Amino acid sequence: MPGQEPQRLGGLPRWRSVPPQRTAITTLRATEHEEQKALIEWAEIHTGQYPELRSLFAIPNQGAGRNKRLQREGVKPGVPDLFLPVARPPYHGLFIELKVKGGRSSAQQQEWIRMLNGTGYRAVVCVGWDVARQVIEDYLSARAGAAKMTKIFSD
Repeated sequence: MPGQEPQRLGGLPRWRSVPPQRTAITTLRATEHEEQKALIEWAEIHTGQYPELRSLFAIPNQGAGRNKRLQREGVKPGVPDLFLPVARPPYHGLFIELKVKGGRSSAQQQEWIRMLNGTGYRAVVCVGWDVARQVIEDYLSARAGAAKMTKIFSD
């Protein structure tokens, strides 16, 4: 049998699988952590062009839905990953929920996005750090209205 080799057990041959040789390079998918790290690194490099990027920060709420202690401290499940507290009329600031390709926002995240958009903030779900970069550049360049036309939603 191809890909198998005989093994003697009690005088009778038994077949066991032989692991295939790895010949192709496997492409690894980026995690949300890696995407967010890339966006933050881009922001740090471009503070000369966009000084407002110094105020971009992450909202560490991973596991907030399961951790009662964090919830008692005010951590809320579904809050977007990043916030840029810079007003660009008509918005008070920009929230970003960052997803990897194929990732989907949860019902709690969608609820937060709707609520924030309804209270004067710009809140978006971006698939990949490069899309988030584009949204931030549009927002800071006072093209926030144009950013609405960008395909940014994963759902």
